[in-house]
Amino acid sequence: MIQRAGRAFLLAWIAGMVSLPLWAIDAADSHGSTDYIIGQGDVLVISIWKDESLTREVVVLPDGTITFPLIGSVTAEGKTVSKLKKDIEEKIKRFVPDPVLFVSVRSANSMYVYVIGRVNSPGRFVLNSNVNVLQALAMAGGLTPFADKNAIKIIRTDSGKSSIMQFRYNDVIKGRSIEQNIILKRGDVVVIP
Repeated sequence: MIQRAGRAFLLAWIAGMVSLPLWAIDAADSHGSTDYIIGQGDVLVISIWKDESLTREVVVLPDGTITFPLIGSVTAEGKTVSKLKKDIEEKIKRFVPDPVLFVSVRSANSMYVYVIGRVNSPGRFVLNSNVNVLQALAMAGGLTPFADKNAIKIIRTDSGKSSIMQFRYNDVIKGRSIEQNIILKRGDVVVIP
């Protein structure tokens, strides 16, 4: 019933029969990124249509939770936007019949990689788009003359397990072993000895 009501509303909105407040338009537009995995520090906008008192901008806390009126604390970290939306809908149904809920990511503050070692500007770098290893090295100002170009490592932690991938800079820039130039993920550490 909720999905049917939501679709009917969106069709009416598209046809111009219903107007939306500006915050709902922003949420509906960015809601298409439902496969984004939420992380600590991300800023989310959560709103229920026709209920301004249930519109909040929330920050995902270091423990991975957010707080929303009526339902309290909800785990957000590690969930997709659509999964979080579904979880909030389930909890809020007790208080709001047939809620039309919008969840969007206002600011993706958890998308960082780290480049350390013998680069000109080591540090933490924001992932605003898909970034591969060569691009991350460029963001860090390039390798220093003393860097061991063929001993670069990428450390990735996934589901609590760490793995190490090799990156041979000289091979990659010569067009060999190009598969080593992987797309980096949130939290990856690129180490240049």
